[in-house]
Amino acid sequence: MKVAVSAAGFSLEGAVDPRFGRCLCFVIVETDDMTFQAVENANSALGGGAGIQSAQLVAHKGVGAVLTGSCGLNAHQTLSAAGIKVFVGCTGTVFEAVERLKTGALSAASAPSVPSHSGMGGGGR
Repeated sequence: MKVAVSAAGFSLEGAVDPRFGRCLCFVIVETDDMTFQAVENANSALGGGAGIQSAQLVAHKGVGAVLTGSCGLNAHQTLSAAGIKVFVGCTGTVFEAVERLKTGALSAASAPSVPSHSGMGGGGR
């Protein structure tokens, strides 16, 4: 399965970024063989809509799941509508998060984990 991990670095050794929509990049990992592609997240600097735009970005990459620290309402709805499972509370490196997914240690989130606009630094509006 192909998964997208919100990351603070462009490799498997990069840290999981706790923010989905405003992360530095996404590391797209094929879980079968751990090959990966790092994709810069140009949406991180948007004034608004970063979550939705980032969700659309990873959906276009054909991922089946997203691993991240937190995910807001709009991003969660966009990912769910695309049939993408969302796993929140991920920490450590990209490699470690993917390994936890592969061993079944992560559970998919059925709802957003933070209020809207929380990645902008102030919680909901």
